Amino acid sequence: MRAITISSYGGPEVLTYTALPDPVPGEGEVLIRVRAFGLNHAEAYMRSGAWGDVAAVTGIECAGTVARDPSGRLAEGTRVVAILGGMGRTRNGSYAELVTVPSSNVVPVGADLPWSDLAAVPQVYATAWSALHGNLAVRPGQAVLVRGATAALGQAAVTLAADHGAVTVATTRDPGRAGLLRSLGAARVLVDDGDLAGQVAGLGLTVDAVLDLVGNTALRDSLRAVRPRGRVCQLGFLGGLGPLPDFDPLTDLPSGVQLSFFGSAFVLGGPDFPLTDVPLEDIFGKSASGAYRARPARVFGFDEIVAAHRLMESGDALGKLVVTVP
Repeated sequence: MRAITISSYGGPEVLTYTALPDPVPGEGEVLIRVRAFGLNHAEAYMRSGAWGDVAAVTGIECAGTVARDPSGRLAEGTRVVAILGGMGRTRNGSYAELVTVPSSNVVPVGADLPWSDLAAVPQVYATAWSALHGNLAVRPGQAVLVRGATAALGQAAVTLAADHGAVTVATTRDPGRAGLLRSLGAARVLVDDGDLAGQVAGLGLTVDAVLDLVGNTALRDSLRAVRPRGRVCQLGFLGGLGPLPDFDPLTDLPSGVQLSFFGSAFVLGGPDFPLTDVPLEDIFGKSASGAYRARPARVFGFDEIVAAHRLMESGDALGKLVVTVP
């Protein structure tokens, strides 16, 4: 099979095309013929070496058809999506024509969507749904602030929160992207100047929950932006992977505020966070009907992976990037 491998840790140019033996599914695994895969910032971290030694073939999600399921659960040709399960990290991932995935991380799909549209949904929507409903326990009518909302994951979070009936406040560093966020359901858009807590206070807003994709560089400010006894979930590191220096709960964590983290790349689809908890079929259905604007911002060919990674890291993608596999 053709695969895209990490030749050495570094920039997008280290991604190279290689012929590898076709993988063989073991017990509890499914072999998938990949038709498209979404790009995720986690793959840039893996490619760069920021997460230490990882599998040669990266890629943490895909859409395709079942090539073989030794258990007989899924018939050959069944349309499926696959998420995580160690892909790209502890086992070869989805940047290839074929991939083996733990069966617990494979979900059959009934929605009639093109492969590129299917691949744009699973990782970002499953992650956003898990954080909104699991970590933040968001209820209809509550005010949710999504920090880093123009990223693909942020757009999914805005869409899901608004659809759930939350009053969604979205942030962006570019005022020109406010219209995009409002079209996804954001009731209000704030330009992130690094002092969102000050903006929230100045506007008299009450924020019940914050979903922070920016990460360590903004965490202290996010904690100050939420109401007493509110919740903050850190979901990403768009501001960089550098550690948060000298964090002191006594001075940095407001009394009563609950702080949590959701590392989907390590747990989603596992026994504690099963994919059966995520209403993926409903999400696909709403994407197919147009209720969710979940289509990819741009679709690349398999031979354009370096350009795709460069665009992802530029911050100018304005949504999910997808690669199709011929």
